[in-house]
Amino acid sequence: MIKVGLVDDQKYDLEKLQITLSKEADIDIVFSTNNSEEAYKLIKSEDIDLLITDIEMPELSGYELADFIHSYAMDIKVIFVTGHSGYAVHAFELDVLDYIMKPFSKERLLRGIKRLQMKKEVADKTKLVLKNKSDIFFIDKKGIIYIERTGRSTTIYTHEGEFSTYQTLNELEEELAGSHFVRSHRGFIINIHYVKNFSLYTKNSYTVHFQKTKNTAIITKSSLDKLQDQFYN
Repeated sequence: MIKVGLVDDQKYDLEKLQITLSKEADIDIVFSTNNSEEAYKLIKSEDIDLLITDIEMPELSGYELADFIHSYAMDIKVIFVTGHSGYAVHAFELDVLDYIMKPFSKERLLRGIKRLQMKKEVADKTKLVLKNKSDIFFIDKKGIIYIERTGRSTTIYTHEGEFSTYQTLNELEEELAGSHFVRSHRGFIINIHYVKNFSLYTKNSYTVHFQKTKNTAIITKSSLDKLQDQFYN
């Protein structure tokens, strides 16, 4: 879901934006105003992903709103919808998502928003969605050191702390596929980025020592052989 704020001092243009975006199931219009000073206050108080704004407006211009967002490194993207082409160069200095000339088609507007949706999808792939009885956590995959299954519970060890879940290692392994995680043992998944060394544990297994923690995991000899072939050759 993309959370959007709209601002345009022209009533017709603002209504056109509202009507166009209200029909999209994956877009939530958080606020819509024809007053740029009100938009300035709402940007600071409301949680939005995207501001769609005209540029030339009384009081505060859309360019000034975008400059405020950019200067304070707010996690808000901006799309300019304007009847003036002369601001384009300066606009992209502010890292705006898109610059759309009026009059515009629905397809042209949604094409710009699609860029943000694609960026969010990529970002989501960097997170592990972890479920337990009453909470859902979003954990950075790169911060996971290793995962251990004990009985019916799974513990995820990260450099920020431990998280427990009833999700199985098979389920988590599927979510972590394609990254630097290895199913080292039926009870462990390890992140090779944190591996410090291996030491012999039994005839057919090794202890895994990590950076960032004194905890250890287990890797079987066959898994270590595969790991060496895949990453260290």
